[in-house]
Amino acid sequence: MTAPAFGSVTWFQIGSADPAATKGFYSEMFDWSFEADDDLEGRYQLATTPGASHPTGGIFDTRGEFPNHAIFFVLVEDTHKAVAEAEKLGAKVLVPPTTSPKGLVFADLEDPQGNHFGVFTPPAS
Repeated sequence: MTAPAFGSVTWFQIGSADPAATKGFYSEMFDWSFEADDDLEGRYQLATTPGASHPTGGIFDTRGEFPNHAIFFVLVEDTHKAVAEAEKLGAKVLVPPTTSPKGLVFADLEDPQGNHFGVFTPPAS
């Protein structure tokens, strides 16, 4: 299997103030399975879709601190550079580049038309 190219949509995130109900819906609707990810203090559930060999998305427990959302994330070589380029092109930074305890770097952006999306760089291997 070939690794995805930079610039590819490779992750989705559903933010929910009620992650248990959200997991129940997507489990029933699409037969997705979930497992806890300990990287974000128990606030993230990794989602694996039928036929996938690994998770390709997740549910983030917003705890009501953020609006519910469903967004896509684009794989980039350098999150900080991607954020700077996005700002230059008129995007707004919603969540600045953040590094998780495991080394994943991500940021949330809003494009000039108001659409929410994210970029991320995986941990160095």
